[in-house]
Amino acid sequence: MTHNNERRVAVVTGASSGIGAATARALAAQGMKVALLGRRKDRLEELAHSIGTDTLVVTVDVSVRQSVLDAAAQVRAAFGPVDLVVANAGVMLGASFEHAEIGEWDQMVGTNVNGLLYTARAFIDDLLAAANTGRSADLVFVGSVAGHLTFPNYGVYCATKAAVAHLTRTLRTEFGPRGVRVKNIEPGFVGTELGAGMRDGDRRAELEQWRGGLEVLVPEDIADTIAYAVSAPRRVNLAELVVVPTEQG
Repeated sequence: MTHNNERRVAVVTGASSGIGAATARALAAQGMKVALLGRRKDRLEELAHSIGTDTLVVTVDVSVRQSVLDAAAQVRAAFGPVDLVVANAGVMLGASFEHAEIGEWDQMVGTNVNGLLYTARAFIDDLLAAANTGRSADLVFVGSVAGHLTFPNYGVYCATKAAVAHLTRTLRTEFGPRGVRVKNIEPGFVGTELGAGMRDGDRRAELEQWRGGLEVLVPEDIADTIAYAVSAPRRVNLAELVVVPTEQG
């Protein structure tokens, strides 16, 4: 099923840990050059060292458009045009609506929505150029089942992921006819750092209880899904993939 992946140039945001780091490893294992984008330079450098050659470390804050543009320029200078983008960076900060810190809302919208928009815009010309020459071109968003399920005290987070889901569907109508595959990977409960930074201690404890109540996915499960999806023949777009622990139902 592999389609010339050894010649592809991939960008993964949120590569410092979790799904992003696992995805970078999976794509590199398929022979791709992989640019590792994230905020924590030390983590990125550790990841690059563990993967080996054909990696590039780029520190970036995806919620800042100029930071993303600068990162894109660094990637092109090192690797040339990009034909695979995995926009994975995201934050989940739960709290009751009436007591939530407004700054946490801004952080979620800034990363989960604006960050995906800035990332996609920074690389879309590369993806279109790749598709125009008959090569595979993929724009992968990492959303969440929270985009269509409801979780109390996570209203804004769920709203950002619903935005990702519909953005994916809309962009498919623009870019599918031009050869770029836009897809949304929607994980359920995964054992990652997601949610660790939320200020609401009760929500942090609740999240750990939810995750501890079933056999959750590991980041490699999502990474394998992404690697499989982008390896499909150009005519196939695995456009929306819900990936949940079996016990989550």
